[in-house]
Amino acid sequence: MPNCPKCTKPVYFAERKSSLGKDWHSSCLRCERCNKTLTPGGHAEHDGKPFCHKPCYAYLFGPTGYGRGGVAESFVYDNTINGDETATAPPLPTQPQPTPQATN
Repeated sequence: MPNCPKCTKPVYFAERKSSLGKDWHSSCLRCERCNKTLTPGGHAEHDGKPFCHKPCYAYLFGPTGYGRGGVAESFVYDNTINGDETATAPPLPTQPQPTPQATN
């Protein structure tokens, strides 16, 4: 009887999920990063560990750089200025107001 690669307990025939050439418990076949339940054949693999395709595998092992990686960089928002997390952006400059002309 094979052992589950995640929990190392025996995997019985009725409860096994075959993926990555190994037999898993259905509750043990989860993404290593976000812990989402995966289906056999419906996930990515890196170093023998399962990952969901998006966003985890793409974020960890996909292309990097500006405009690459799709989902992983689309939602990144940095609110810091010069390392100060409480700082906010400076206000936009205002148009100078015209001074009223005195009429005599």
